[in-house]
Amino acid sequence: MKKPLLAALGALMITGTGLAAPAVAATETSTGTKAPAAVQAVTFAGTVSLSNCSGSVVRFPDSEDDDPALVMSNGHCLETGFPAAGEVIVDRASTRTFGLLNSAGTRVATLRASKITYATMTDTDVSLYQLTTTYGQIKSSYNISPLTLNDTHPVAGTAITVVSGYWKRTYACNIDGFAYRLKEGVWTWKDSVRYTSACQTIGGTSGSPVIDNATGNVVAVNNTGNEDGGRCTDNNPCEVDQNGTVTVRAGINYGQETYQIPACFGLDSKLDLNASGCTLPKP
Repeated sequence: MKKPLLAALGALMITGTGLAAPAVAATETSTGTKAPAAVQAVTFAGTVSLSNCSGSVVRFPDSEDDDPALVMSNGHCLETGFPAAGEVIVDRASTRTFGLLNSAGTRVATLRASKITYATMTDTDVSLYQLTTTYGQIKSSYNISPLTLNDTHPVAGTAITVVSGYWKRTYACNIDGFAYRLKEGVWTWKDSVRYTSACQTIGGTSGSPVIDNATGNVVAVNNTGNEDGGRCTDNNPCEVDQNGTVTVRAGINYGQETYQIPACFGLDSKLDLNASGCTLPKP
């Protein structure tokens, strides 16, 4: 996993690459070059900053304005710590706050959760918080719309942008392919998105939405990368194929697909893990 914020700051200070979050949102890629025109259209609107991670206000294709809004981040970004392997959290009370960003990356509001609707680090690495406000209320008050989760499997070669609400920075690259299994320490994730090398995400970018540049929809949630070339250890995930062959890709980063999430939610943002087509792990 991308390290929690405090650990990330320490590592960045040691390497000399750590800077305070800029007052104005960066529009550069992770290599420091200007983002191409297609990436410029991807903004920070609807993303959020957490105390230790990034996230976004998300909706489903059939969500309505009066539905309670949801914030998506990683399971390993929970305020209660990492879920254990095999653990699934459902409908746990939470009053966590999130800094809502506008298109320029300026914090315009503080949103508050009423509960953790769903969270796990099994098969995927995701958390979904239900807010005390609706999508319509956020739009009316701040003129910011949620990001839409795509409900179809992402495609290799797609141009994507990882948008970090914490760092107010974007990372532009392509989907390189998919890892049948991605193993990191005691956790295993299925069908993970592998980025091309240009997306050099850092600690604090965990939970960032991975956006399809062409549609503006979310196709994954950023969560980890192989930092030191280690084999299947914490902060050094490895890929395991269908035959059990292990591949280590040092310096390569990954996200977890989100297309399967909409099938698990019904009216009023209500979670239903027994719904037809829902494949998320159950408690």
